[in-house]
Amino acid sequence: MRAVVQRVSQASVTVDGSIVGQIRHGFLVLLGVADGDQQEDAIWMAGKIAGLRVFEDAKGRMNLDVRQVDGSVLVVSQFTLLGDCRKGKRPSFVLAARPEQANLLYESTVAELRGLGLVVETGQFQAHMDVQLTNDGPVTLLLDSHREF
Repeated sequence: MRAVVQRVSQASVTVDGSIVGQIRHGFLVLLGVADGDQQEDAIWMAGKIAGLRVFEDAKGRMNLDVRQVDGSVLVVSQFTLLGDCRKGKRPSFVLAARPEQANLLYESTVAELRGLGLVVETGQFQAHMDVQLTNDGPVTLLLDSHREF
């Protein structure tokens, strides 16, 4: 499972001209599910996102997590995070999970985040979405449940 986590001052996702998810202060998470991912990956990813200490404390240091600053999370499904661009000019998506499995683990990650006490908004799985955000910092992190950076 891969995620791009962006600290935002606001973010929203629109489908067919209607806002389907919107937050103010918190994280925009673009989430891709890989073939072979399991429930353990969703649990790991939710715990990692909830625990990231990238919000400033009273001394201006990135020391607080999203819950400690009363932030929210907007999770948007994005299978293109599994695109392999090493060969040629057209990405291969063979590493991405099939839609049925991907949706189950996407929803499971959202449920895990909510279970950790977070307010979570979502995009719409398999829809063409317009995502707007104001990246705060900017702070952008890459997470992968299968890879050590």
